[in-house]
Amino acid sequence: MYTGRYLDDFSIGERFKADSFTLDEPKILEFAQKYDPQTFHTDKKAAKDGPYGGLISSGFQTLNLCFCKMVQSGVFNTVCMGGPGIDEVRFLLPVRPGDTIQTEAEILSIKPSNSKPDRGVMRIQYRGFNQNSEEVISFIIIMIGKRNI
Repeated sequence: MYTGRYLDDFSIGERFKADSFTLDEPKILEFAQKYDPQTFHTDKKAAKDGPYGGLISSGFQTLNLCFCKMVQSGVFNTVCMGGPGIDEVRFLLPVRPGDTIQTEAEILSIKPSNSKPDRGVMRIQYRGFNQNSEEVISFIIIMIGKRNI
Protein backbone atom coordinates (compact mmCIF):
# COMPACT_ATOMS: atom_id res chain seq x y z
CA MET A 1 0.00 0.00 0.00
CA TYR A 2 2.78 2.45 0.91
CA THR A 3 5.87 0.91 -0.69
CA GLY A 4 7.72 2.03 -3.80
CA ARG A 5 7.27 5.77 -3.32
CA TYR A 6 9.94 8.35 -4.10
CA LEU A 7 10.21 12.00 -3.05
CA ASP A 8 8.07 13.29 -5.91
CA ASP A 9 5.32 10.76 -5.11
CA PHE A 10 4.52 12.41 -1.74
CA SER A 11 2.31 15.46 -1.23
CA ILE A 12 2.36 18.14 1.44
CA GLY A 13 -0.39 17.42 3.93
CA GLU A 14 -0.47 13.70 3.17
CA ARG A 15 -0.95 11.60 6.33
CA PHE A 16 -0.02 8.06 7.31
CA LYS A 17 -0.74 5.81 10.29
CA ALA A 18 1.42 3.05 11.68
CA ASP A 19 0.48 0.06 13.80
CA SER A 20 -0.11 0.93 17.42
CA PHE A 21 1.98 -0.36 20.33
CA THR A 22 1.29 -0.92 24.01
CA LEU A 23 3.86 -0.31 26.71
CA ASP A 24 3.76 -2.55 29.75
CA GLU A 25 5.68 -2.20 33.00
CA PRO A 26 8.47 -4.69 32.12
CA LYS A 27 9.18 -2.90 28.81
CA ILE A 28 9.28 0.48 30.52
CA LEU A 29 11.62 -0.77 33.25
CA GLU A 30 13.94 -2.59 30.83
CA PHE A 31 14.38 0.43 28.54
CA ALA A 32 14.82 2.87 31.42
CA GLN A 33 17.38 0.76 33.26
CA LYS A 34 19.53 0.75 30.12
CA TYR A 35 18.93 4.19 28.63
CA ASP A 36 17.12 6.60 30.97
CA PRO A 37 17.66 5.56 34.60
CA GLN A 38 15.58 8.23 36.30
CA THR A 39 13.56 6.92 39.26
CA PHE A 40 10.17 7.77 37.76
CA HIS A 41 11.10 5.34 34.93
CA THR A 42 12.94 2.66 36.95
CA ASP A 43 11.48 2.42 40.44
CA LYS A 44 7.75 1.83 40.82
CA LYS A 45 7.73 2.71 44.53
CA ALA A 46 9.76 5.92 44.15
CA ALA A 47 7.73 6.88 41.07
CA LYS A 48 4.50 6.71 43.08
CA ASP A 49 5.79 9.55 45.28
CA GLY A 50 7.35 11.41 42.33
CA PRO A 51 6.07 14.21 40.11
CA TYR A 52 3.93 11.91 37.91
CA GLY A 53 2.25 9.87 40.64
CA GLY A 54 3.50 6.59 39.21
CA LEU A 55 5.79 4.85 36.77
CA ILE A 56 6.02 6.42 33.28
CA SER A 57 7.81 5.57 30.08
CA SER A 58 10.91 7.49 29.04
CA GLY A 59 10.05 10.02 26.36
CA PHE A 60 12.98 8.61 24.41
CA GLN A 61 11.36 5.18 24.48
CA THR A 62 8.08 6.60 23.17
CA LEU A 63 9.92 8.54 20.44
CA ASN A 64 11.89 5.44 19.45
CA LEU A 65 8.81 3.25 19.22
CA CYS A 66 6.78 5.83 17.28
CA PHE A 67 9.64 6.16 14.77
CA CYS A 68 10.12 2.36 14.63
CA LYS A 69 6.43 1.66 13.94
CA MET A 70 6.39 4.17 11.09
CA VAL A 71 9.54 2.58 9.58
CA GLN A 72 7.90 -0.85 9.89
CA SER A 73 4.81 0.46 8.06
CA GLY A 74 6.96 0.65 4.92
CA VAL A 75 5.73 4.10 3.90
CA PHE A 76 9.24 5.58 3.69
CA ASN A 77 11.26 2.44 2.83
CA THR A 78 11.96 3.36 -0.80
CA VAL A 79 12.42 7.10 -0.38
CA CYS A 80 14.54 7.22 2.78
CA MET A 81 18.27 7.92 2.45
CA GLY A 82 18.70 8.76 6.14
CA GLY A 83 18.26 12.03 7.89
CA PRO A 84 20.25 14.85 9.45
CA GLY A 85 18.11 15.33 12.54
CA ILE A 86 14.93 15.69 14.52
CA ASP A 87 13.31 19.04 15.32
CA GLU A 88 10.80 20.22 17.89
CA VAL A 89 10.68 17.11 20.10
CA ARG A 90 7.90 17.52 22.67
CA PHE A 91 6.93 15.03 25.38
CA LEU A 92 3.38 16.28 25.92
CA LEU A 93 1.86 13.77 28.36
CA PRO A 94 3.25 10.88 30.39
CA VAL A 95 2.93 7.41 28.88
CA ARG A 96 2.01 4.91 31.59
CA PRO A 97 2.06 1.12 31.75
CA GLY A 98 -0.85 -0.21 29.69
CA ASP A 99 -1.10 2.82 27.40
CA THR A 100 -1.52 2.06 23.71
CA ILE A 101 0.04 4.58 21.33
CA GLN A 102 -1.02 5.24 17.73
CA THR A 103 1.57 6.98 15.55
CA GLU A 104 0.62 9.33 12.73
CA ALA A 105 2.91 11.15 10.29
CA GLU A 106 2.14 14.16 8.10
CA ILE A 107 4.29 15.53 5.28
CA LEU A 108 5.05 19.18 6.13
CA SER A 109 7.40 20.08 3.29
CA ILE A 110 9.18 18.61 0.27
CA LYS A 111 12.18 20.34 -1.26
CA PRO A 112 14.21 18.86 -4.13
CA SER A 113 17.94 19.53 -3.79
CA ASN A 114 19.49 22.16 -6.05
CA SER A 115 22.94 20.58 -5.93
CA LYS A 116 22.01 16.86 -5.99
CA PRO A 117 19.08 16.26 -8.34
CA ASP A 118 18.71 12.60 -7.28
CA ARG A 119 17.42 13.63 -3.83
CA GLY A 120 15.67 16.20 -1.67
CA VAL A 121 14.51 16.86 1.86
CA MET A 122 11.17 16.10 3.47
CA ARG A 123 10.06 17.40 6.86
CA ILE A 124 7.63 14.97 8.47
CA GLN A 125 5.55 15.73 11.57
CA TYR A 126 5.16 12.68 13.81
CA ARG A 127 2.50 12.56 16.50
CA GLY A 128 1.68 9.85 19.02
CA PHE A 129 -1.78 9.54 20.58
CA ASN A 130 -2.82 7.38 23.51
CA GLN A 131 -5.95 5.24 23.72
CA ASN A 132 -7.91 8.34 24.84
CA SER A 133 -6.88 10.23 21.66
CA GLU A 134 -4.64 12.51 23.71
CA GLU A 135 -1.42 13.63 22.04
CA VAL A 136 1.52 12.34 24.09
CA ILE A 137 4.46 13.13 21.80
CA SER A 138 5.27 15.29 18.80
CA PHE A 139 8.45 15.61 16.73
CA ILE A 140 9.60 16.50 13.21
CA ILE A 141 11.81 14.11 11.28
CA ILE A 142 14.07 15.65 8.62
CA MET A 143 14.52 13.00 5.95
CA ILE A 144 16.80 12.92 2.91
CA GLY A 145 14.59 11.47 0.20
CA LYS A 146 15.48 9.68 -3.01
CA ARG A 147 13.99 10.92 -6.28
CA ASN A 148 13.10 8.55 -9.12
CA ILE A 149 15.18 10.22 -11.84
